[in-house]
Amino acid sequence: MAPDPTPPAARRSTRQRAAVLTVLDSEEAFRSAQEIHLELVRRGDAVGLSTVYRSLASMSASAEVDTLLRDDGETLYRRCRGVTHHHHLVCRGCGATVEVDGPTVERWAERVAADHGYDEVTHTLEVFGRCSACRG
Repeated sequence: MAPDPTPPAARRSTRQRAAVLTVLDSEEAFRSAQEIHLELVRRGDAVGLSTVYRSLASMSASAEVDTLLRDDGETLYRRCRGVTHHHHLVCRGCGATVEVDGPTVERWAERVAADHGYDEVTHTLEVFGRCSACRG
């Protein structure tokens, strides 16, 4: 995803944005905006759901958070530890997530794009399954 073209000064650092980041920093799994909002309410932070959505959209656009689209179409958010392009292996049961590099996928995407005359290629790839804990 391309970085947010909005100048940093226009991406205001607010108490609400900081609260959303705090929740994301305490989570390992991807979470929905509603789940993040519920955690904020549980913690006593007065942040509206629409503010959570706006904050997450801004953070996603500026690559501060990763997103993935669940099978049912809902967008989930996570603050990833890696700073380079990566993919996710996500448990359908508990939401546990592993960041994985995919050099074979990267080469394939570049080759397919080149074969069809495309450049400036971007892509997303998420792999869903069940972790060993959910299987057992």
